[in-house]
Amino acid sequence: MQCVDDKQVSIAPLGRAAPISLARLGLARRSGEYSGLVPAVTLPLLLASASPRRRELLERIGLAIEVHPADVDETPQAGEAPDAYVARIARAKAIAIARRSDLWVLAADTTVTLDGAILGKAETPEEATKMLRWLAGRTHQVLTAFVLVGERDGKTCVREGLVSSDVAMIDFDAATLADYVASGEWRGKAGAYAIQGIAAALVAGVRGSVTNVIGLPLAEVVAALREVGAPLPRLAAGMPAS
Repeated sequence: MQCVDDKQVSIAPLGRAAPISLARLGLARRSGEYSGLVPAVTLPLLLASASPRRRELLERIGLAIEVHPADVDETPQAGEAPDAYVARIARAKAIAIARRSDLWVLAADTTVTLDGAILGKAETPEEATKMLRWLAGRTHQVLTAFVLVGERDGKTCVREGLVSSDVAMIDFDAATLADYVASGEWRGKAGAYAIQGIAAALVAGVRGSVTNVIGLPLAEVVAALREVGAPLPRLAAGMPAS
């Protein structure tokens, strides 16, 4: 975690970028903008994501959130590595919402990668079929980058994380592939599948965070929330599994 008083802060995971000025990002505090600190436990966490899966994961563990989707261009840059890609998009989402609020903001981005390629959201059944055929019988990685931005003791704090999970798919045949694509579940999902849904039947095993594969590594995010003093979940107020 890095906390600065309107100076320089690096919010680039893996040290890929130079320190970025908070003022240049529009996150610098204006004189008199904040009259005082309100205990973080009384405030909601702003989720800079339209993902219903991330919202459900956070609400299930009893975390009070407000959804503020960030409208950013998620097109990969030429030659961009998967980890750099998700870090850049998560950062862009966090910046877009944090510059408009003094509450803690959580942003995240998830992608599927195999052999160094980024497998985003399929646009057509044909594209989904191509992705899933490539994943069949192999182990791929699911990467999620998350960014927390907020204020602590009068300073702007940034905490970032990057989590990777290995997912092994069964070697499903053409008929099974066509059947799954016909379900339509692949729409809006990185890698063209949803492990929490029908595609669970296509997954042989997961090594690492399962919730990361769904869209948010809960254990790592909660640890980061605790570290920075951001709003924490109340497990007793969560939604128990039936």
